Amino acid sequence: MNHATFPFSAIVEQTQLKTALLLCAVDPSLGGVLIRGDKGTAKSTAARALTDILPLIERVAGCAFNCAPGAPYQHCEICNAEHATAQADSVPFVTLPLGATEDRVIGTLDLEQALKGGQRVFKPGLLAAAHRGILYIDEVNLLPDHLVDVLLDAAAMSVNAVQREGLSVTHPARFTLIGTMNLEEGDLRPQLLDRFGLMVEVTAPRDKVLRSEVVRRRIAFEANPTAYAAAWMQEQNKLRHQLATAQQLLPEVTLDDALLDLISHLCCEFEVASLRADIVMHKASRALAALEGRSQVTPEDVRGAAELVLPHRRRRKPFEQPGLDQQQLDELMQQALQPPDQGESGAEDTEQENAENNSESEDQQQVFAAASTGNVRKIEVDTIANRYASGKRSTAQDAPRGRVVRAVPDQNPSSLAVGATLRSAALRGADDFQVTKNDLHQQIRSGKNANLILFVVDASGSMAAQRRMEAVKGAVLSLLTDAYQQRDEVAVISFRGESAQLLLSPTRSVDLAEQNLRELPTGGRTPLPHALSLALETLEKPGMPPLLVLLSDGKANVALTDGNDPSQESLRFAALLAERGVPALVLDTETGYLRLGKARQLAQALGAEYLTLEELSAENLALTIRGCIK
Repeated sequence: MNHATFPFSAIVEQTQLKTALLLCAVDPSLGGVLIRGDKGTAKSTAARALTDILPLIERVAGCAFNCAPGAPYQHCEICNAEHATAQADSVPFVTLPLGATEDRVIGTLDLEQALKGGQRVFKPGLLAAAHRGILYIDEVNLLPDHLVDVLLDAAAMSVNAVQREGLSVTHPARFTLIGTMNLEEGDLRPQLLDRFGLMVEVTAPRDKVLRSEVVRRRIAFEANPTAYAAAWMQEQNKLRHQLATAQQLLPEVTLDDALLDLISHLCCEFEVASLRADIVMHKASRALAALEGRSQVTPEDVRGAAELVLPHRRRRKPFEQPGLDQQQLDELMQQALQPPDQGESGAEDTEQENAENNSESEDQQQVFAAASTGNVRKIEVDTIANRYASGKRSTAQDAPRGRVVRAVPDQNPSSLAVGATLRSAALRGADDFQVTKNDLHQQIRSGKNANLILFVVDASGSMAAQRRMEAVKGAVLSLLTDAYQQRDEVAVISFRGESAQLLLSPTRSVDLAEQNLRELPTGGRTPLPHALSLALETLEKPGMPPLLVLLSDGKANVALTDGNDPSQESLRFAALLAERGVPALVLDTETGYLRLGKARQLAQALGAEYLTLEELSAENLALTIRGCIK
């Protein structure tokens, strides 16, 4: 036992989190658990503590593939040895760092063996080490996309297939995936989200007694981890016995057809598209019964499983957070358990957001709802930047992360292409196998770059005319959905009255941008020069390659400096942004037959793409914005 690990049984409250982890221990085929919550809510502590109460597994000492007894991997020399003997050992707990390379995760050519004998030998990676155990990812929503692709492949097939450096290897990779995340940093890709069998939302306790108890236990543990673990030994042993009993009982647990119909009914009513939800709910319900020592699943087991399986799988509107309507769940459970002659009440909760009232305050401010714009608008940014950030919008040349596309000779490589280097040395013949500087090759990787999308939104009084702000908000929401899918950072500047304001500093949480936008009031004058000046200041800070999206009719009536012409000031700041090579898009909000064309002039000064809101609403918009970040 590792006494440096905080005891699982000593975690205060967090009942749902502990239940989800125990269910994954009872039935590893559930697919793991995603733990979402704020910082400092015991997410990582609970995940790491789980291994100390898991029943031991049988494995051969030194086996890098964690082969199952009686079914060794064909290329595992240790398990296939004549006198290989399995022994009881703890369940593997492998941490996948966010900065891990693809080679480290899936495995690669064993360089040491290749240099010694010129043989191609596979060196296993983290997926092999996690086989029959737990693969843990802290801040899983920040995992680079090329590693997400690797995980999706392994999770779907339960094997890891490696085709590289002249190697063709396939080995078992069945693991329980545990991920933690903070929503402030953005959400997960839907494909990876669905791979997590269960999801729990954790929050810090609001009760001062509970909070003080959390601090008291943590301080005592840090003062003497060994003594603290010994004090909780009895509780830990109870949990180990409970898990071992549940694992043995699980094959005997039955779930009748009526409850299976209930599971499918709940999935349909909550508009869950993935059939994986029905399967996981079936498994989770049986695991709950086994954990409580019962061989028959009850409706309460199904309800408990639904609370863990459905929140992250139900069909959602853009920017709507995962979760279950508990009142709707109660009603559906009651309806399902009522006698057949009592009809359903038909109480389907329409989670339609209430449009904010267009009430006018003393300064004539109005808050408009967002108009629907139909399909999500896709924008590609063609830039040459000296900064790289993992994302999906733009293709990055010679990215530090991503898939290896080729190898080129390089006597001072930053990322050594092992296979190409060894092949170059081998060309001189086996009798003279020696790697020299002239044999070295550099890996060239193809990756995807993220962008910082800075929205500059005109919220002046003119936007209230013909309810133009509804169309503007709808356009930004469509672009925000695209930003979420491409894993961009977003920032929002609004301008109205006498000045502009940075409503949202750069963040990956597009949900915060959406919330700020919906609550944005309209009214007052148009300080466009100040908005462009603030945009220039915001984009000067180091970060991701930017994209400026300006939504305005281009009319300005408040100058940054007294006595200056507001329109001329706007054009000057636009020219400064153009000098920096900032890719930009101007969405002209002007409507009506008589148009002054101020936004088009502004777009020309910015060197920006120009669209009207009507053109943005057109079907199948494919827009490429070009620029060169200096």
